[in-house]
Amino acid sequence: MFGLTRYQWLVLFAAWLGWGFDVFDGLLFNFVAPLCVPSLLGIDAAAPSAKPQILFWTASLSSLLLLGWAAGGILFGKLTDRIGRTRTLLVTMLTYALSTAACAFAPNIWVLALFRLGASLGIGGEWAAGASLVAESLPPKKRVVGGALLYTSAPMGLFLATYVNDLFTRKLDVIASNPHTSWRAVFLTGLVPAIFAFLIRLKVKEPEHWAAAERTPKIAELFTPELRRHTLGGIAMAVIALITWWSCSVFIPVIANFLANDMHANPADLPRLKTQFQTLGSTMFNLGGLVGTLLTVPIALRFGRRPMFAVYYALSAAAIMFTFSPGLAPHARLYSMGLIGLTVFGVFGSFTFYLPELFPMRLRGTGSGFCYNIGRVVTAAFPFVMGVIMRTGVSPIEIIRWVAAVPVLGVIFVAVGLAEETRDKALLEDV
Repeated sequence: MFGLTRYQWLVLFAAWLGWGFDVFDGLLFNFVAPLCVPSLLGIDAAAPSAKPQILFWTASLSSLLLLGWAAGGILFGKLTDRIGRTRTLLVTMLTYALSTAACAFAPNIWVLALFRLGASLGIGGEWAAGASLVAESLPPKKRVVGGALLYTSAPMGLFLATYVNDLFTRKLDVIASNPHTSWRAVFLTGLVPAIFAFLIRLKVKEPEHWAAAERTPKIAELFTPELRRHTLGGIAMAVIALITWWSCSVFIPVIANFLANDMHANPADLPRLKTQFQTLGSTMFNLGGLVGTLLTVPIALRFGRRPMFAVYYALSAAAIMFTFSPGLAPHARLYSMGLIGLTVFGVFGSFTFYLPELFPMRLRGTGSGFCYNIGRVVTAAFPFVMGVIMRTGVSPIEIIRWVAAVPVLGVIFVAVGLAEETRDKALLEDV
């Protein structure tokens, strides 16, 4: 299938699992925040005063996660070029799996933040290792397809996180009946990737090109005259995509709770209604993301990378404006999260093949990780600021509507030539 050998499929599957579990572990907190934050703070989740606290800590820990992702991405990106792709993949998966599971034993919010920071380092580092491994192991003509297939694991990771949260906080009455312990069970499932990490290390070897390459990566080399434009363009595209994605996705549970409260349901039914709304909004976002990720392949191959970014960013702005427009019914708003997934989420299918195309072999992990994770540093401020604004009582729907301006800026970046066109160009193996 797709002209790949069994071993190339194994490599792709290994990286697919690494990134899928990366997303799964990374976003578990966003699902359980309405339960774990009041539990760790010792406050009543149903009290009116609890809502601002939950919003504030959800936003703050999401920003902390992004900063940790960025630090881990740059650190492990360099390690990827030094010790190898598969070794780094193993280390990063173990780091985020063990740290996420440790969150289940957090006695207070500060220890939870510490464990989340540890998980974020591994989560941030996995991306560069997996993307480089796929780019160097697949035939040149299959790298775009391989890169997009790799990113389909992201919506699958979100599906898994949605299912696990729904299972332990709503369906399994033995666990779900106690909101002080159900969220701990959710965090414990983050340990699963550790099992697969060892299996991956036994079966996947380093790409032959990497084994023969000179390994002295330096971040300063990304800003030499030959690579400066590539680096700045990669950062610009990543910043736009990451700000938009995080500003929308982090607050899906918050939006779901906000819409459920507007339904004026029986107080006894409200917790389950909130979980149902969270599941619906997340499912639509994930489904749209899965389709959008796959669509990057024909668009990138037929029209090129720059037109692809322009199309996705323009449609992202339109999807956000529609989904968060005034007067839309709650269920219609949740279903239209699929449009945001299609565009805001879908564009990420391109980064796993686009960023590796920008850099030579010995700088591929360093360059890809640097561009992607500088984007995370910039993005880190946005969930926090949005959380602070929501804490004042402003509707999250009203705030997120303004996020549409970010992808519009991305269209402008493409129009002025900031993004490098890499279609029909071979990987910079010999640079």
